Amino acid sequence: MTDALSLHIDPKDFMRVTSAIERKQLPIATAWALNDTADDVLEHIQRRMEVVFDRPTRFTKNAFMVWRAKKSTLVAEVRERPSVGSRHYLKRQERGGVRKQTGLERMVMHNLAYDGVLAAIIPTSAARLNAFGNWTPGERNQAVSAIKAFGETGYTANATAKSKARSKGRRAAYFVPQKGSGLSPGIWRRKGKGKRERVEKIAHFTDTMPRYHERLGFYDGAEQVFERMIAPNFRRAFEKAMATAR
Repeated sequence: MTDALSLHIDPKDFMRVTSAIERKQLPIATAWALNDTADDVLEHIQRRMEVVFDRPTRFTKNAFMVWRAKKSTLVAEVRERPSVGSRHYLKRQERGGVRKQTGLERMVMHNLAYDGVLAAIIPTSAARLNAFGNWTPGERNQAVSAIKAFGETGYTANATAKSKARSKGRRAAYFVPQKGSGLSPGIWRRKGKGKRERVEKIAHFTDTMPRYHERLGFYDGAEQVFERMIAPNFRRAFEKAMATAR
Protein backbone atom coordinates (compact mmCIF):
# COMPACT_ATOMS: atom_id res chain seq x y z
CA MET A 1 0.00 0.00 0.00
CA THR A 2 2.72 2.42 1.03
CA ASP A 3 6.18 2.46 2.48
CA ALA A 4 6.33 1.10 6.01
CA LEU A 5 6.22 3.62 8.82
CA SER A 6 9.58 3.18 10.63
CA LEU A 7 10.04 4.21 14.25
CA HIS A 8 13.49 4.54 15.81
CA ILE A 9 15.47 6.55 18.37
CA ASP A 10 19.21 7.01 18.86
CA PRO A 11 20.28 5.89 22.35
CA LYS A 12 23.80 7.37 22.14
CA ASP A 13 22.96 10.44 24.24
CA PHE A 14 21.61 8.23 27.01
CA MET A 15 24.76 6.11 26.98
CA ARG A 16 26.98 9.00 28.00
CA VAL A 17 25.10 9.72 31.24
CA THR A 18 24.20 6.24 32.44
CA SER A 19 25.90 3.69 34.63
CA ALA A 20 27.20 0.36 33.39
CA ILE A 21 24.08 -1.52 34.45
CA GLU A 22 21.86 1.11 32.86
CA ARG A 23 23.84 0.95 29.61
CA LYS A 24 23.42 -2.81 29.62
CA GLN A 25 19.62 -2.54 29.95
CA LEU A 26 19.21 0.42 27.61
CA PRO A 27 18.91 -1.52 24.31
CA ILE A 28 16.13 -3.79 25.54
CA ALA A 29 14.31 -0.83 27.11
CA THR A 30 14.57 1.07 23.84
CA ALA A 31 13.22 -1.90 21.87
CA TRP A 32 10.29 -2.26 24.28
CA ALA A 33 9.51 1.46 24.05
CA LEU A 34 9.58 1.40 20.25
CA ASN A 35 7.28 -1.61 20.13
CA ASP A 36 4.81 -0.07 22.55
CA THR A 37 4.81 3.15 20.51
CA ALA A 38 4.32 1.21 17.28
CA ASP A 39 1.30 -0.45 18.91
CA ASP A 40 -0.03 3.03 19.72
CA VAL A 41 0.45 4.11 16.09
CA LEU A 42 -1.32 0.99 14.82
CA GLU A 43 -4.25 1.64 17.14
CA HIS A 44 -4.39 5.23 15.80
CA ILE A 45 -4.54 3.96 12.20
CA GLN A 46 -7.32 1.51 13.03
CA ARG A 47 -9.34 4.24 14.75
CA ARG A 48 -8.86 6.44 11.69
CA MET A 49 -10.30 3.68 9.50
CA GLU A 50 -13.49 3.86 11.56
CA VAL A 51 -13.76 7.53 10.62
CA VAL A 52 -12.86 7.54 6.91
CA PHE A 53 -14.46 4.21 5.92
CA ASP A 54 -18.09 3.12 6.15
CA ARG A 55 -18.20 0.06 8.42
CA PRO A 56 -14.70 -1.29 7.64
CA THR A 57 -14.44 -5.06 7.78
CA ARG A 58 -12.21 -6.93 10.21
CA PHE A 59 -9.97 -7.83 7.27
CA THR A 60 -9.51 -4.14 6.47
CA LYS A 61 -8.84 -3.09 10.06
CA ASN A 62 -6.34 -5.92 10.49
CA ALA A 63 -4.49 -5.14 7.26
CA PHE A 64 -1.54 -3.69 9.19
CA MET A 65 0.79 -5.18 11.76
CA VAL A 66 3.78 -4.18 13.87
CA TRP A 67 7.18 -5.52 12.89
CA ARG A 68 8.81 -5.44 16.27
CA ALA A 69 12.14 -3.93 17.21
CA LYS A 70 14.95 -6.01 18.69
CA LYS A 71 18.01 -5.08 20.71
CA SER A 72 20.11 -5.55 17.59
CA THR A 73 18.01 -3.34 15.30
CA LEU A 74 16.08 -0.81 17.45
CA VAL A 75 13.63 -0.17 14.61
CA ALA A 76 9.90 -0.91 14.78
CA GLU A 77 7.67 -0.68 11.72
CA VAL A 78 3.94 -0.48 11.06
CA ARG A 79 3.28 -2.04 7.66
CA GLU A 80 0.90 -4.21 5.68
CA ARG A 81 0.60 -7.85 6.58
CA PRO A 82 2.22 -10.09 3.96
CA SER A 83 -1.15 -11.77 3.39
CA VAL A 84 -2.69 -8.54 2.06
CA GLY A 85 0.32 -7.23 0.16
CA SER A 86 -1.27 -8.07 -3.21
CA ARG A 87 -4.58 -6.45 -2.34
CA HIS A 88 -5.22 -3.14 -4.06
CA TYR A 89 -8.12 -1.41 -2.33
CA LEU A 90 -6.07 0.10 0.51
CA LYS A 91 -3.51 1.37 -1.97
CA ARG A 92 -6.24 3.18 -3.86
CA GLN A 93 -7.76 4.53 -0.65
CA GLU A 94 -4.38 5.93 0.38
CA ARG A 95 -3.13 7.38 -2.89
CA GLY A 96 -6.34 7.76 -4.87
CA GLY A 97 -6.74 6.73 -8.50
CA VAL A 98 -8.40 4.00 -10.53
CA ARG A 99 -8.72 0.61 -8.86
CA LYS A 100 -7.82 -2.66 -10.52
CA GLN A 101 -10.32 -5.33 -11.49
CA THR A 102 -11.40 -7.74 -8.79
CA GLY A 103 -11.23 -11.50 -9.17
CA LEU A 104 -15.02 -11.57 -9.60
CA GLU A 105 -14.88 -9.08 -12.46
CA ARG A 106 -12.13 -10.99 -14.25
CA MET A 107 -14.00 -14.25 -13.83
CA VAL A 108 -17.26 -12.84 -15.21
CA MET A 109 -15.45 -11.29 -18.19
CA HIS A 110 -13.78 -14.64 -18.90
CA ASN A 111 -16.95 -16.72 -18.66
CA LEU A 112 -19.50 -14.33 -20.13
CA ALA A 113 -19.54 -13.55 -23.85
CA TYR A 114 -21.22 -10.25 -23.14
CA ASP A 115 -21.95 -7.92 -26.06
CA GLY A 116 -20.25 -4.86 -24.67
CA VAL A 117 -17.29 -3.68 -22.66
CA LEU A 118 -17.24 -4.95 -19.10
CA ALA A 119 -14.74 -3.36 -16.76
CA ALA A 120 -16.38 -3.20 -13.34
CA ILE A 121 -19.35 -4.71 -11.50
CA ILE A 122 -21.05 -2.33 -9.05
CA PRO A 123 -23.84 -3.69 -6.76
CA THR A 124 -27.05 -1.66 -6.72
CA SER A 125 -29.22 -0.79 -3.74
CA ALA A 126 -31.36 -3.84 -4.57
CA ALA A 127 -28.45 -6.24 -4.00
CA ARG A 128 -28.35 -8.13 -0.74
CA LEU A 129 -25.73 -6.50 1.46
CA ASN A 130 -24.06 -7.68 4.64
CA ALA A 131 -23.54 -5.72 7.85
CA PHE A 132 -20.51 -3.99 6.31
CA GLY A 133 -22.41 -2.76 3.25
CA ASN A 134 -20.78 -5.27 0.89
CA TRP A 135 -22.51 -7.58 -1.56
CA THR A 136 -23.16 -10.85 0.27
CA PRO A 137 -21.02 -13.75 -0.98
CA GLY A 138 -24.12 -15.94 -1.04
CA GLU A 139 -26.04 -13.89 -3.58
CA ARG A 140 -22.90 -12.97 -5.50
CA ASN A 141 -21.99 -16.64 -5.94
CA GLN A 142 -25.56 -17.58 -6.87
CA ALA A 143 -25.65 -14.87 -9.52
CA VAL A 144 -22.32 -15.81 -11.07
CA SER A 145 -23.20 -19.53 -11.03
CA ALA A 146 -26.54 -18.87 -12.72
CA ILE A 147 -24.93 -16.76 -15.43
CA LYS A 148 -22.31 -19.42 -16.13
CA ALA A 149 -24.87 -22.25 -16.20
CA PHE A 150 -27.78 -20.58 -17.99
CA GLY A 151 -26.08 -18.03 -20.24
CA GLU A 152 -26.96 -14.40 -20.76
CA THR A 153 -30.66 -14.94 -21.45
CA GLY A 154 -31.27 -16.76 -18.21
CA TYR A 155 -32.10 -20.05 -19.94
CA THR A 156 -29.90 -23.12 -20.19
CA ALA A 157 -27.10 -22.60 -22.72
CA ASN A 158 -27.68 -25.88 -24.62
CA ALA A 159 -30.27 -25.41 -27.39
CA THR A 160 -32.24 -28.60 -26.59
CA ALA A 161 -32.18 -27.93 -22.89
CA LYS A 162 -33.19 -24.34 -23.58
CA SER A 163 -36.39 -25.41 -25.30
CA LYS A 164 -37.28 -27.73 -22.45
CA ALA A 165 -36.54 -25.03 -19.92
CA ARG A 166 -38.77 -22.55 -21.74
CA SER A 167 -41.61 -25.03 -22.02
CA LYS A 168 -41.51 -25.80 -18.34
CA GLY A 169 -41.01 -22.20 -17.35
CA ARG A 170 -37.72 -23.02 -15.68
CA ARG A 171 -35.54 -19.96 -15.73
CA ALA A 172 -32.56 -18.80 -13.75
CA ALA A 173 -33.19 -16.47 -10.86
CA TYR A 174 -30.31 -14.29 -12.08
CA PHE A 175 -29.49 -13.28 -15.64
CA VAL A 176 -27.69 -10.78 -17.86
CA PRO A 177 -29.94 -9.15 -20.49
CA GLN A 178 -29.03 -9.44 -24.14
CA LYS A 179 -28.42 -6.36 -26.22
CA GLY A 180 -31.70 -4.82 -27.39
CA SER A 181 -33.73 -6.25 -24.53
CA GLY A 182 -34.49 -2.82 -23.14
CA LEU A 183 -32.76 -3.61 -19.86
CA SER A 184 -29.54 -1.83 -18.97
CA PRO A 185 -26.27 -3.81 -18.78
CA GLY A 186 -25.79 -5.67 -15.53
CA ILE A 187 -27.01 -8.58 -13.47
CA TRP A 188 -30.74 -8.84 -12.91
CA ARG A 189 -32.78 -10.91 -10.46
CA ARG A 190 -36.18 -12.46 -11.12
CA LYS A 191 -38.77 -12.49 -8.34
CA GLY A 192 -42.18 -14.13 -8.31
CA LYS A 193 -43.74 -16.45 -10.88
CA GLY A 194 -46.05 -16.13 -13.85
CA LYS A 195 -47.90 -12.84 -14.11
CA ARG A 196 -46.47 -11.78 -10.77
CA GLU A 197 -42.90 -12.11 -11.92
CA ARG A 198 -40.81 -8.97 -11.87
CA VAL A 199 -37.15 -8.23 -12.35
CA GLU A 200 -34.80 -5.94 -10.51
CA LYS A 201 -31.25 -4.97 -11.19
CA ILE A 202 -28.74 -6.00 -8.53
CA ALA A 203 -25.44 -5.04 -10.20
CA HIS A 204 -24.34 -2.56 -12.86
CA PHE A 205 -21.84 -3.35 -15.61
CA THR A 206 -19.63 -0.37 -16.38
CA ASP A 207 -17.06 0.16 -19.12
CA THR A 208 -14.75 2.18 -16.86
CA MET A 209 -13.18 1.39 -13.52
CA PRO A 210 -14.19 3.37 -10.40
CA ARG A 211 -11.83 6.17 -9.36
CA TYR A 212 -11.14 6.84 -5.68
CA HIS A 213 -10.06 9.99 -3.91
CA GLU A 214 -7.33 9.93 -1.27
CA ARG A 215 -9.03 8.92 1.98
CA LEU A 216 -7.05 6.74 4.33
CA GLY A 217 -4.18 9.05 5.29
CA PHE A 218 -1.82 6.33 6.52
CA TYR A 219 0.70 8.85 7.86
CA ASP A 220 -1.81 11.40 9.16
CA GLY A 221 -1.25 11.82 12.88
CA ALA A 222 1.26 8.97 13.15
CA GLU A 223 4.19 11.29 13.78
CA GLN A 224 2.24 13.13 16.47
CA VAL A 225 1.40 9.81 18.15
CA PHE A 226 5.10 8.90 18.13
CA GLU A 227 6.19 12.22 19.63
CA ARG A 228 3.50 12.07 22.31
CA MET A 229 3.99 8.45 23.37
CA ILE A 230 7.68 7.63 22.97
CA ALA A 231 8.80 9.42 26.17
CA PRO A 232 6.27 7.85 28.58
CA ASN A 233 6.68 4.48 26.88
CA PHE A 234 10.46 4.71 27.26
CA ARG A 235 10.26 5.67 30.94
CA ARG A 236 8.01 2.72 31.67
CA ALA A 237 10.17 0.34 29.61
CA PHE A 238 13.40 1.54 31.25
CA GLU A 239 11.96 1.08 34.73
CA LYS A 240 10.89 -2.43 33.77
CA ALA A 241 14.33 -3.19 32.32
CA MET A 242 16.10 -2.00 35.47
CA ALA A 243 13.71 -3.93 37.70
CA THR A 244 14.52 -7.14 35.82
CA ALA A 245 18.27 -6.50 35.46
CA ARG A 246 20.60 -9.31 36.54
